[in-house]
Amino acid sequence: MLTMRRSGERGIANHGWLKSRHTFSFGSYVDPKHTNFGPLLVINEDRIEGGSGFERHPHRDMEIISYVVKGSLEHEDTMGNKVVIRPGEVQKMSAGTGVMHSEMNHEKDKETHFFQIWIMPDKKGIKPSYGQKSFATDLEKEPLVLVASGDGRDGSIQIQQDADLYLSRLRPHSSLHFGIRPGRGVWVQVVKGSVAIGDMDFEAGDAASLTDESVLDLSSKNDAELILFDLPL
Repeated sequence: MLTMRRSGERGIANHGWLKSRHTFSFGSYVDPKHTNFGPLLVINEDRIEGGSGFERHPHRDMEIISYVVKGSLEHEDTMGNKVVIRPGEVQKMSAGTGVMHSEMNHEKDKETHFFQIWIMPDKKGIKPSYGQKSFATDLEKEPLVLVASGDGRDGSIQIQQDADLYLSRLRPHSSLHFGIRPGRGVWVQVVKGSVAIGDMDFEAGDAASLTDESVLDLSSKNDAELILFDLPL
């Protein structure tokens, strides 16, 4: 079954310095029909004003993944990491038994646009860990790039869940064919541009979920960018 989640249906949070769209229930946005997709709990599309951000705060027992679309994000945590995340890079933080971190817009006078993703781990109480990698070169060469996975295969960042996360940048009139294994579901989040799945058209901010399907066939109408999740259900 193919189900559409329109951009405008998402939850909204406007804190002045932060403008966020919530795909699933998050904070004050509560929607019983949209709480998760398998272990995928959060897809927040955040825009942070220059010189601002999330002050130090705690997390535990969560796989937290950040993908910067535009600008740069400065991350600092109690594991000793102090880094800047730029477009084309993926960051993961396995919070495990507990970690504190901050996320600030590294640009002093420009907006930073990024996706914050939370995935429930398959094991609690693990030692916290950190990973970061640029996939910019791979994204220029390949239509679909594995960036995070449960086993860390093909150069992807390892996470504590049997979930695969892919990035794709498609040129106009390109196609993508992705096989879906039994018992798995696929979530597609459109970051930029417009694509077609079946007889449905999707624009930036829209999403598609596929359950009880064996294949995803997608085509781009223009330069498009998307995040694809392959998840246990």
